[in-house]
Amino acid sequence: MSRPIHNTMTGAYYAQCVLSFGLSLVSVVLGIAYLPVGPWVRAFLAVAVLYTVTSAFVLAKCVRDRQEVTTMSSRVDQARLDRLLSEHDPFKVDTP
Repeated sequence: MSRPIHNTMTGAYYAQCVLSFGLSLVSVVLGIAYLPVGPWVRAFLAVAVLYTVTSAFVLAKCVRDRQEVTTMSSRVDQARLDRLLSEHDPFKVDTP
C-alpha cells in the first residue's frame, strides 16, 4: 500500500512565505539604495541580488522536480508490486 501524499500548505503558511520573501527583497533593495557608495557598486550589488533570487527559484524548482520524479517512480514501482502480489496465487499448480 502506498501512503497518500497530503498537502499541508495552508493559506496562512503560503501568505507568510510570500510576505517574508517580499519583505526580505525590499529590505535588501532599500539597503543597496541607501548604501553610501557609487552607482557602479550599487548596480553590481543589485545584479548580484537578482542573480541570487533567480538562482534560489531555479534551485527550488530542481529540488521539487527531483522529488516529484522520485515520488512518481516509487508509486509506479508500488503499483507494479501490488499487481504482482494480487495476481500471485501460492496454491496454484502450473500444469505443463
